[in-house]
Amino acid sequence: MSTTINSNPVKNTEEYIAAFPKDKRELLEKLRTTIKKAAPAAEELISYGMPAFKLNGLLVWFAGHNKHIGFYPRVSAIEAFKKELSVYKGAKGSVQFPFDKPVPFALVTRIVKFRVKENLEKLKNKKK
Repeated sequence: MSTTINSNPVKNTEEYIAAFPKDKRELLEKLRTTIKKAAPAAEELISYGMPAFKLNGLLVWFAGHNKHIGFYPRVSAIEAFKKELSVYKGAKGSVQFPFDKPVPFALVTRIVKFRVKENLEKLKNKKK
């Protein structure tokens, strides 16, 4: 799925999600809500052409594709949750949640909270 609409870059998450068919939109919106609940103080933005959340640095990104949702929580989170994520395709800093299987929203919550804690620790250590 492209991150542009009629050759124009998307401006916000609502616009990004609105470009998808209804069934995919619902899953993307639920993922967005899950991330917001896990990191209520995080700011939403578009980064690298996809929805992202930022709190003392970037936390996570997500993107809709033809057959899956890409979730990008950075290498540290993929490593920390390697066992649970092993049933999904992925790469060094990403995981693919297929549209034809249930999205593990509880796991996403735990990963986002892990990333929040990681970024807050990084900020705390920076201040020392």
